[in-house]
Amino acid sequence: MARAPKRSGGIGLQKSGRSGLLMWLGLAFIIVLIDQFTKVLVVGYYHLGDSSYVTSFFNMVRAHNTGAAFSFLADASGWQRWFFTGLGVLATGVILWMLKSHAGQRLFCFAMACVLGGAVGNVIDRLLYGYVVDFLDFHSHGYHFPAFNLADSAITLGAACLILDELLRVRRGR
Repeated sequence: MARAPKRSGGIGLQKSGRSGLLMWLGLAFIIVLIDQFTKVLVVGYYHLGDSSYVTSFFNMVRAHNTGAAFSFLADASGWQRWFFTGLGVLATGVILWMLKSHAGQRLFCFAMACVLGGAVGNVIDRLLYGYVVDFLDFHSHGYHFPAFNLADSAITLGAACLILDELLRVRRGR
């Protein structure tokens, strides 16, 4: 009696899936490295509140965010540090599972790797400093967009790519 060929590893774990997973983890790692490197530079060269004019619409600043995006909950009593750290660790676990499960979906995995790298970068800040170091300050006509960092940029890029991936998936389904 002939047996059916044995599948290796399950969903998304064929040879190409394993190397694909490593590629996405590598991208996330590079994002973390660049994010942390830029934050070390900012912490080393700027005091809290210092600012340098770069262009008519952009300054380098040193700001500390104890809250989440747009300083949400920044004025809380300190519990938010551990809440957002825990949320980042939980998100990391979910993203790792999603990357493993969908290793062949390039745009989706790119998006998730960006979110993963950004989340880990900001969790490192919360653990080291108790806040996230922000330094990119865009402004125009007297309005300053809240300062942010490269981890936030990676998360935003990842979120935009997730939306694009879903729109493309729905379009292919028609």
